[in-house]
Amino acid sequence: MPRGLSVSSTTPTTAVPSAIPWPRTFTDGLPLPKLLAFDLDYTLWPFWVDTHVTPPLKAEAGGLKVKDRYGESYGFYRDVGSVLVAARQKGIKVAAASRTSAPDLGREMLSLLRIPSSTMTNGDDASSTSSKARPSSGGSGSGERAANFFDYLQIYPGSKTTHFAKIRDASGIDYEEMLFFDDEARNRNVETLGVVMCLVRDGVTRDEIDRGVELWRKRNRRERA
Repeated sequence: MPRGLSVSSTTPTTAVPSAIPWPRTFTDGLPLPKLLAFDLDYTLWPFWVDTHVTPPLKAEAGGLKVKDRYGESYGFYRDVGSVLVAARQKGIKVAAASRTSAPDLGREMLSLLRIPSSTMTNGDDASSTSSKARPSSGGSGSGERAANFFDYLQIYPGSKTTHFAKIRDASGIDYEEMLFFDDEARNRNVETLGVVMCLVRDGVTRDEIDRGVELWRKRNRRERA
């Protein structure tokens, strides 16, 4: 949907499948980054948390969406849950790096949204299907809090280079072992540190993860095991 428009509860949704595959690059035996970092707005979810969302927030039944003061519904893009689960199962650290001016609201959103239990299946032998990012549906089952899937949270106004300096200090992981997904080209400045950034246009999908990992391998000359 076009940016700057309100995200309503009538936004088209698609049911979460019962068996969700991993990104292809997680199963091909080639090197992977040690840390995946994600922007939040228009990267993990299709809205700006500081301008679209009005507190207080309340989780909907099942926890896959959250409603704000005006009854508007908000949730992740469709593939986000399976990506977070796959990263955990592969032992890859996960970070959020967001420059939002509403950091408390961003953290609350991650705390209230849940990853559906249907994504908790090891999908390394499932065939991948390409899909454009779409908000996930309500569905049943509470799942696990999305915040639990993040090892590091850097959510506050300021330069993304500051976010990554703090992630490195907290994790001990070199910049060259990090892969960052963001929807804003200006945040490529993190590449001056050695971080590889993948620019996404329609939210994180399994295909975007594969594209980012392949870019990371090429930049770091790790296209072979």
